[in-house]
Formats: sequence, C-alpha cells, structure tokens
Amino acid sequence: MAVVLRLKRMGRRNRPYYRICVMDSHTRRDGRAIEELGHYDPINPEKGRHFDLNEERAKYWIAQGAQPSETVTSFLKERGIEIPVNRRKRLRANKKAKS
Repeated sequence: MAVVLRLKRMGRRNRPYYRICVMDSHTRRDGRAIEELGHYDPINPEKGRHFDLNEERAKYWIAQGAQPSETVTSFLKERGIEIPVNRRKRLRANKKAKS
C-alpha cells in the first residue's frame, strides 16, 4: 500500500476549500482519508493563514514513507519541513539527464 499526502476537495462550486489528507494512493480524490492533517483555503488572501497544517503528524507520515503531492510539498517547504527525495524519482531524473 502506497501512502500519499494530497488534497481532498471540499466546499461548493466556485468556492473551493481543500483538506490536506493522508490517503492510500489508489483512493479517489475525494475518497476516504486515513488521516486529515490540515486545510487549505485558496480564496483567503491573508498570507500564512490560507493553510493550516499539523506539522508533527506530517513529519511522522513522511518518516513512514508517505509521498506528498507537488502542492503539499510546497506547503511543507513553506513550513520548513524536509522531504527526502524518493528513490524512484531520483532514478527517473538520472535517466533523463543521461538521455
């Protein structure tokens, strides 16, 4: 079972709101989450208040091998959380560099 950190869309039409969740990689976007770590409000203009994250639990799941999506990665970097490079991504990058 591959575990990922990704966004789950909530809210209404034209007013999106997202939850930052830990999910199985095979679960649909708005499906059942293993754990919810925070939320993201793209409409809120206040810098630093547009998302909330339980950093301790995020670090735990990353240590367990969970792979964050690109958007969640940017949130983690904004909070100063280190993300280890996935071995598969490193190999893919090396192949592209050799070509």
